[in-house]
Amino acid sequence: MKQVTFLIADGLLKPSSLFNAIEVFEKANEFYVARNDEPYYDIRLAGVNKHQPLLNGTFSLNMAKLSDNDKPGLIILPSFAEQDDFAIRNNRALLDWVLMQYDRGAEVASLCTGTFLLAATGLLNGKPCATHWKAETYFRRMFPELDLHTNKIVTDQQGIYTAGGAVSSINLALYIVEKYSGREVALYCAKVLQIDINRNSQSPFIVFEGLKDHTDDTIRDIQEFIEQHISDRLTVDQLALKCAMDRINFSRRFKRATQLAPADYVQRIKVEAAKRQFESTAKQIAEVMYEVGYGDAKAFRNTFKKIAGMTPGAYRNKFNRETV
Repeated sequence: MKQVTFLIADGLLKPSSLFNAIEVFEKANEFYVARNDEPYYDIRLAGVNKHQPLLNGTFSLNMAKLSDNDKPGLIILPSFAEQDDFAIRNNRALLDWVLMQYDRGAEVASLCTGTFLLAATGLLNGKPCATHWKAETYFRRMFPELDLHTNKIVTDQQGIYTAGGAVSSINLALYIVEKYSGREVALYCAKVLQIDINRNSQSPFIVFEGLKDHTDDTIRDIQEFIEQHISDRLTVDQLALKCAMDRINFSRRFKRATQLAPADYVQRIKVEAAKRQFESTAKQIAEVMYEVGYGDAKAFRNTFKKIAGMTPGAYRNKFNRETV
């Protein structure tokens, strides 16, 4: 039997990722029982508080107390609402327990913003990781040295797993069930829960919001200028000149404020504008391409696919109401 411990830290818990992941392991056990086998997963909740706050209230959990003698096979850190170091500051002893268990052979997974807690253990150093795309700015500020991939649904390296978002937590649980129990069990869970087991990217769901939560007014002004001139073919030299800076200093200052190079930022703004057109209008791809400042169909297609995770045509077919 594989012990799966959902570690409930002190903080404002997001229930969706926790309960969704638990349900996947419960369905896996259902598969085994239906074949007259013993349940494979020993699912337990452990933590320091019996009364766990939620986003919209409180409920009581029957949680096991943490012990140095515990031997979990897999530790899972659910997501939290705080996007700062609150949960980390309140859970240092708990994170030390995670480190001790990992050294003893346990694997560790984080769900959505649970990656903040996992990052604080140091176990993500030198490894790729994911979290929800809306938490990207905060995560990069707190852990600038880590290799964050907000386009990914799941990461897996050296017994450390991360999931990109709340629903992505289901995909991570399926991934782990397939790794431990095989494809047949994972497919059973996916079919019963009606989950797309092959979903592998957050990119189509990311809404780029401009990264304006900084104190550099000059850079914020140029960000607004970019948004107001979507149809123009903007270059870094033009933007630097408008700020009365040379290209190198402008690029450094822009990236320091927004965490993106100017050219990458312009691309993401243009692709976000194109996505909104594909979602809400019947315009042809070429028409949208010209409206967001691209004259080369191949360049537009490649840039769009790199950022959105699918081609312009596939995106329109997926998200436009008229094509559904």
